[in-house]
Amino acid sequence: MELYELTIHELQEKIRSGEVSASGILDSVFGRIEAVEVNVRAYITLLEEQAREEAAKADQRIKAGDINTLTGIPIALKDIFCTRGIKTTCGSHILHNFVPPYDATVVEKLREAGAVFTGKTNMDEFAMGSSTETSFFGVTRNPWDLDRIPGGSSGGSAAAVAAGECIASLGSDTGGSIRQPAALCGVVGMKPTYGRVSRFGMIAFASSLDQIGPFTKDVEDCAIMMNAIAGYDPRESTSVPTDVPDYRAFVERGIDGWNVGIPKEYFIEGIDAEVAAAVQKAIGVIEKLGGKCLPISLPHTEYCLAVYYIVAPAEASSNLARYDGVKYGFRSENGRDLLEMYKKTRSEGFGAEVKRRIMIGTYALSSGYYDAYYKKASQVRALIKRDFDDAFRQCDVILTPTSPTPAFKIGEKTDDPIKMYLSDIFTISANLAGIPGLSVPCGYTAGGLPIGLQFLAGHFAEGRLIQIAAAYEKNTGGEKRKPSL
Repeated sequence: MELYELTIHELQEKIRSGEVSASGILDSVFGRIEAVEVNVRAYITLLEEQAREEAAKADQRIKAGDINTLTGIPIALKDIFCTRGIKTTCGSHILHNFVPPYDATVVEKLREAGAVFTGKTNMDEFAMGSSTETSFFGVTRNPWDLDRIPGGSSGGSAAAVAAGECIASLGSDTGGSIRQPAALCGVVGMKPTYGRVSRFGMIAFASSLDQIGPFTKDVEDCAIMMNAIAGYDPRESTSVPTDVPDYRAFVERGIDGWNVGIPKEYFIEGIDAEVAAAVQKAIGVIEKLGGKCLPISLPHTEYCLAVYYIVAPAEASSNLARYDGVKYGFRSENGRDLLEMYKKTRSEGFGAEVKRRIMIGTYALSSGYYDAYYKKASQVRALIKRDFDDAFRQCDVILTPTSPTPAFKIGEKTDDPIKMYLSDIFTISANLAGIPGLSVPCGYTAGGLPIGLQFLAGHFAEGRLIQIAAAYEKNTGGEKRKPSL
């Protein structure tokens, strides 16, 4: 087995035993990138020279016995996180030349833990999409089938882990942008509780929904990454000052006696038959592990999509007002005066999906419409959160499919925004409620495409998600396939 195929914890053991070096691991990863990146296109920016310098320094620390959580581990970063001195584009023309003067908090934390950064991964422009097809830098392809999408908006981060082009990666999740691509690419992806991981230095899409989380090859690696990035940050106003447990301690615990809620609203007409069958099989595994699966109801689920596509575009409209060609990023050369320069810059700099959402959001916030749209959506959002609060009085976790379908063909839904938006129908609710969610692989279609299983838990119960996902992962007895690129 090649080094790029191993997990963080497997590589940690080899590093500590002296069997491998950080530079040797990086050689393996960049060899894999050289072999497959031309087809996958997971990255916007590769950082090979810098990574080799970081790996050499890691080897010096390893030799001195100074080994941290992620020392020498190659990690990829979604191109939504500010990286000092390194281009940060958010997948957009309007930021194609933006170089931040500082690091995001999560970048600082990973660097402190010893990570080696391989590059910045591709994404839907400003994280607005479910397929990584709206990126200014082109489409990322699913390593399991190069004619299919990897999911979105963090498709590059998911594809990079699935293809072995890094050992783990970071993404962001506003309505499912970690969990959905994790499911479609056959990897583990977690969206933590809102406020658990600092968003300082992450380029904002919808500030009340955005959250940062990891993509990994297994659940134990997810716990390791969460240990590295979670925690209070005084620079970030929504960061919550609450204790962070050792997530790795949850990996070996069982779930005997747990109540696992199965919401009827998530097993709907239109869900792919193979996805439904895989999830039903997973429910059987959970029951064999001692979990009691009981039917529950989340009655306001039917409103989640409508609420999300009012709240998220409204917040995006506000957040994206800062991109005007004056302070940083792209500036149109065609404006004859200041106002025309603003208009031309935004018209030429933003892609079609971003412009669509800005217009929807601006309309929802406009005079005479605010009460009918944004205010009403916020009220229904409170009811959605209350549904989850009520549900978690009955059960320890909730189990659902992650995505209603496996990965679809590139270009299949680009002409129908509603069909595209429905890709996130099972993940949006967690963002509206602010609760954590985790997707873990649970099988394959007859055509060999991965299927994802989602677990949801109450606020700041990420450990509970890791506990049940690890128990499920270890007891599936399923075949651990890898994409044959």
